[in-house]
Amino acid sequence: MSAAASQSSVKAMAAAAAAVAMLLSAAAAVAAQHDYGDALHKCILFFEGQRSGRLPPDQRLRWRRDSGLHDGAAAGVDLTGGYYDAGDNVKFGFPMAFTATLMSWGLIDFGRSFGPHREEARKAVRWATDYLMKATAKRNTVYVQVGDAFRDHACWERPEDMDTPRTVYKVDPSHPGSDVAAETAAALAAGSIVFRDADPAYSKRLLDRAVAVFEFADKYRGPYSSSLHAAVCPCYCDYSGYQDELLWGAAWLHKATRRREYREYIKRNEVVLGASDAINEFGWDNKHAGINVLISKEVLMGKDEYFQSFRVNADNFMCTLLPGISNHPQIQYSPGGLLFKVGSSNMQHVTQLSFLLLAYSNYLSHAGGRVSCGSSSASPVQLRRVAKRQVDYILGDNPLRMSYMVGYGARFPRRIHHRASSLPSVAAHPARIGCKAGAAYYTSPAPNPNLLVGAVVGGPTDDSDAFPDARAVFQQSEPTTYINAPLMGLLAYFSAHPNPAESGGD
Repeated sequence: MSAAASQSSVKAMAAAAAAVAMLLSAAAAVAAQHDYGDALHKCILFFEGQRSGRLPPDQRLRWRRDSGLHDGAAAGVDLTGGYYDAGDNVKFGFPMAFTATLMSWGLIDFGRSFGPHREEARKAVRWATDYLMKATAKRNTVYVQVGDAFRDHACWERPEDMDTPRTVYKVDPSHPGSDVAAETAAALAAGSIVFRDADPAYSKRLLDRAVAVFEFADKYRGPYSSSLHAAVCPCYCDYSGYQDELLWGAAWLHKATRRREYREYIKRNEVVLGASDAINEFGWDNKHAGINVLISKEVLMGKDEYFQSFRVNADNFMCTLLPGISNHPQIQYSPGGLLFKVGSSNMQHVTQLSFLLLAYSNYLSHAGGRVSCGSSSASPVQLRRVAKRQVDYILGDNPLRMSYMVGYGARFPRRIHHRASSLPSVAAHPARIGCKAGAAYYTSPAPNPNLLVGAVVGGPTDDSDAFPDARAVFQQSEPTTYINAPLMGLLAYFSAHPNPAESGGD
């Protein structure tokens, strides 16, 4: 490299570093000291408000009661339990499985950081994996949804009162769903790692089932959006195809089993299944960035050089998230410092992408590595600072000075788009509230009567940092399980390591 080129490279690196430092120092200037442990406890508690089925004696959100006690009966199967995905009363298997996978990933990577909250986090995972075991009890079949989404969304009623059809939908050899089946396999495999020491027998059952479900997903290929289009679209259509879920499922099975067959599967299908496609995406629909980060750990720990291409993809993805380095049109930052992507429910992107930043920074720290971004590079500390800035924004370090987590801080959303939270509890109003009778509560300007503690809403959706706190604006006011799931790991980490310059992890 010539002296001029070297000098140019140094200037580029300095400019990028300065941009990152400017954003982070501005954040630090307004940041308050957050109680990440309290936020973690509330983040986990949220899942109790999303429970379906017969609630256990230790249920802490007491305004919720039993619901969906006959789910699956019409099809001759037991599909009670599990989680409602958001503010409605449908059980969608695709986002539920993704939720379970991300909760488990946080516990796997940062388990010790959960401290006294580790057991309640495991319980949150188990409420999902117990249901997924029921949904996969019949060989070569995965029950993927309970409830008619269109009929459910036409009503505003408590889950305890719901009388809309609890239609059961499944994928099988004649109606394939490789995407939802492979994600379910990933969730079961990740869960098996979480319970490996705490409950070895349960862990083995999860792993055995994960192997069988993945075999089904791979053997009978096809998207569930084609097999069940009328039922699952547009709510949870798999727009990215099923190929990413097959790689994702194989990656989790490789991590859980250490079997060579899954390594060979990834190696054999890396190009065929598009491992390098859409590497800047991660969410319930598209797993590509997560695949690259997860598999990169093998490379960074010196266990498998063959997967070097995944590390290159992961580096490239990280570069798109770094302020001052990224020029990626789909990933931007608001004036207040919030990462946002065009679309609704932006906080899902914030928590999911921030979790990947944190996980990758942890792998890099253990390996003494850095992220290569062309003429510049970034340290693990820089990645953690960006992730922490997003967490702090959620907790109140933003232009509105409000927390986007219900029950955390002095000011938080009061009119969230959530049926159970917005309608009077059964204790307060024992009489049934019918489908259309709930409309009066939906349109009321009054705050929700029941606090869904820990719920994180969709938040600002553009670069205005604005939030209306209006029930009808579901794109901004609705919480989801897959917003909170990765946030668990983030909050656990920062509760134990509030200084991003520290490194830690299991």
